[in-house]
Amino acid sequence: MAGYYHPIDEDDDYVSRSHDKREAEAAQALGEKLIELRPEQLKQLDLPERLEDAVLEAKRLNNHGALRRQRQYIGKLMRQVELEPIQAKFAEWEFSSKAHLAVFHRLERWRDQLLVDDSVLEELLAAYPTLDMQHLRGLVRNARKEYAANKPPKSSRELFQYLRSLVETQ
Repeated sequence: MAGYYHPIDEDDDYVSRSHDKREAEAAQALGEKLIELRPEQLKQLDLPERLEDAVLEAKRLNNHGALRRQRQYIGKLMRQVELEPIQAKFAEWEFSSKAHLAVFHRLERWRDQLLVDDSVLEELLAAYPTLDMQHLRGLVRNARKEYAANKPPKSSRELFQYLRSLVETQ
């Protein structure tokens, strides 16, 4: 079929059936993601009432066939809704989740480094001037003792909580 010329006027807004089908499938996939949301997240999306009711009904269904039909119905309703705001909200939630996860991992690294090396204390003091150095040293000392004695990591958890409170206050 190479070199085949399709006689479509360039001014026409021609959209192939495949394109329409891909858009419908994308709308249905987004609708299925709506089913997985918590009710408070669903309220944030400001969906049309029919679509919101359909999503809530899908959450209630257990029968596989009924759930499949409800998903198709949600997909049909999604084709009538502007998808960009919904996709933007999902992207915002994902970014927020990734940002929280990054902060969590950074705090874990700091805690682990504190248990091994005292030079990290200076970094933390530079980053967080409101840091209570005496309290932090006590937490680190206790966590090291617990680790050496093979005890449950109570002080290590307290150290993590303290670091998290520092980050949250800034």
